[in-house]
Amino acid sequence: MIDEVLDLTIDLCRRPSVTPEDAGCQDLIAAILGAAGFRIERLDAGGVRNLLAVHGDGGPFGLFLGHTDVVPPGPESAWTSPPFAPEIRDGRLYARGAADMKGSLAAMTLALVDFVRAQPSHAGRIGILLTSDEEGPAVDGVRHAVRCLAARGDSPVWCVVGEPSSSRRLGDLIRVGRRGSLSGELRVRGVQGHVAYPALARNPIHAVAPALAELVAARWDEGNTEFPPTTFQVSNIAAGTGAGNVIPGELRASFNFRFGTASSEASLRERVEAILARHGVEHEIAWQLSGAPFYTAPGPLREAVTAACREVLGVEPAADTGGGTSDGRFIAPLGAEVVEIGPVNASIHKVDEHVEIADLGRLRSLHGAILRHRIAV
Repeated sequence: MIDEVLDLTIDLCRRPSVTPEDAGCQDLIAAILGAAGFRIERLDAGGVRNLLAVHGDGGPFGLFLGHTDVVPPGPESAWTSPPFAPEIRDGRLYARGAADMKGSLAAMTLALVDFVRAQPSHAGRIGILLTSDEEGPAVDGVRHAVRCLAARGDSPVWCVVGEPSSSRRLGDLIRVGRRGSLSGELRVRGVQGHVAYPALARNPIHAVAPALAELVAARWDEGNTEFPPTTFQVSNIAAGTGAGNVIPGELRASFNFRFGTASSEASLRERVEAILARHGVEHEIAWQLSGAPFYTAPGPLREAVTAACREVLGVEPAADTGGGTSDGRFIAPLGAEVVEIGPVNASIHKVDEHVEIADLGRLRSLHGAILRHRIAV
C-alpha cells in the first residue's frame, strides 16, 4: 500500500509543474484511472490543463478535487536536495509539491482505483477533477471546469478537496469552509510639486494617511459561529519619485479582506468607500473578489470524513474554516458539500517541503474509507 502510493508521489514530484505547467502529471494519472475503467475528459482552457475522470453511470455525483501545479521552489541552493529530485530522509519524502498536493493526488487516485475494483457496480458516479492553475490566477482552472459542468447540468453533490489541512498530525483538522477573499488596488491622486511649496501641490500620502489609519483600526464585524471576524491587511504601498525634495503626484496601495458570512462583499466595499470619502481622498479602487465564503454544515459528507478519520487514523478531527482560499470555493456554489482533508501543512510553500511517508499510505486508506462511508449513505 505505502510503496505504491509512494512511487506515484515520487513520479509526480519529479515533474516540475510550476503554475500553470502540468508537466505530464495529469497524463500519468489519466493512464492509471483510464486503465481502471474511468472515462477521461479534457477541459483545458487558456493554456491550463484540466482533467476530469468519472466512473459509474447515473445517480449522485461525488468528486475528489486537486491540483497538479506547484509554487516556484525558490533558490535551489537553499534546498537540502533539489526540489524536483525527490529524496527520502528520516521517513519523509522531500520535494516541491510533496505535501501540496501531489501526495494527496497519488492517494486519491489509488483510493479511487481500489474502490472501483472492490465495487465495480457502485451506486452513483465518482470521479476526480484536476487542474494546473490552482496556485496561480485560477481563472482557466476549476473555475472554467465548473462552468462546463454546470452548463450540462452535471454538478457534484459532494466534493473532497485534497489540500493539506492537517495541523500537527494527519486528520487532526478538516476544513469545512473557507473565508472569502476581496482585494482592492487603491490609487490616490495628488499634485506633484516641490516640498518647499506645499501650497502649490497636493500630497497623496498626507491625504490618505488618516483614512488608512481608520481602515486599519476598523472592526468590520464580530464573526459568527462558523467564521472568525473579518480581517483587513494592507500588503503593498508605494509613492514618491525617489527624490527627497519632490511631493509625489500619486500613491498606490494594495489591500485584502478575508471575510466570513457576517459581512458581504458589497458591505465591505461600501464601508471602504465611505471612509475614503469622509476623509476627502481623491481616489480610484479596482476591486477583485477571488472567492466568496462557503460553509458545509454537518451532514453526510462531514459525517463520512469524520468516521473515516476515526476508523483509519484513530483521531477525532476538528472542523475549521481558517487558512487561505482553495478551489473548493468554485465547487460550493453548485450546492455541493465540500470538505478539505490532506497532509500536515507545516512545510507547504517552504524550502524543503516534505510529507511523512507513512501518511501517504494512511491517506490512501482514508480516502477509501471516505468513499465507502459517503456512498453508503
